[in-house]
Amino acid sequence: MNAAKTSMFLKISLFLVLLSLLAFRPGNQPDAVVGVWKNGEGTGMVQIYKKGDRYFGKIVWLKVPNNPDGTPRTDVNNPDESLRSRPLKGLENLRDFVFKGDNKWEDGRIYDPKNGNDYACEMKLVDENTLEVRGFIGVSLFGRTDVWKRQVKKS
Repeated sequence: MNAAKTSMFLKISLFLVLLSLLAFRPGNQPDAVVGVWKNGEGTGMVQIYKKGDRYFGKIVWLKVPNNPDGTPRTDVNNPDESLRSRPLKGLENLRDFVFKGDNKWEDGRIYDPKNGNDYACEMKLVDENTLEVRGFIGVSLFGRTDVWKRQVKKS
């Protein structure tokens, strides 16, 4: 190959490498959040999964799964009395998240079984194994962020 062809080949190769890096960077992977995550206190794990084009999560592990009498813990703090007997394990506590790009999932809701409240929520993947989950009322400025750690990657 002559010098001009070699130069052109190298430029095209470099362009294709850069293009592939941009296409596959973590900020453009909507399913990167899928997996099992442990909450910041270490008291529970939530499996995040995709249904349609939205993301949901359910409690799959509890540090203290049972009441002192040996029965499974239930949603005793729920403001709806008819829901207080539902088990915490398997409870869908993350709902309706939409991937917005740049490692962010927004427009979702999070239910906190510790106090029975439901909050607006957004999630941000800080790195492959760290997820910031921010629940808030009204605007994100008035809320609390919990840092979750990945336990199991998506399969």
